[in-house]
Amino acid sequence: MKKIINLYKKYEKIINYLIVGVLTTVVSLVVKWGLLFTILDAKNAFQLQVAVIISWILAVIFAYVTNRVFVFKSKSKNILKESASFFGARLLTLVLEMLIMWFFITLLRLNSDIWVLIWTVLVQALVIIFNYILSNLFVFRKK
Repeated sequence: MKKIINLYKKYEKIINYLIVGVLTTVVSLVVKWGLLFTILDAKNAFQLQVAVIISWILAVIFAYVTNRVFVFKSKSKNILKESASFFGARLLTLVLEMLIMWFFITLLRLNSDIWVLIWTVLVQALVIIFNYILSNLFVFRKK
């Protein structure tokens, strides 16, 4: 048990980020799939992007709060600047997600339910990696 605790302490930020990343992904996927499999249609390019944007907004709000508190343990008094940086970095990965989804789902017409699921999961993995890098380098960096 002591080895596990020591390992956790050594990699605490990465482990916490992965946990928060998984939870953020769950928020994003539940919202996106909830929209696409109920009121929106993935075969409609506009509706697909609406689902991506709505799920992104809710996931980023969740991610900012949890990353600030549990992962990076930010003590910054300038929450407005920090949150703007966080949302800006996440905006870059939103554009990446939208481009990849558009390319594979809309342009290549891989728009069956299974392909929507596959591409969503693959894109989320890329987004988690890029978000960690951007958060570490630009948002929650220690001065």
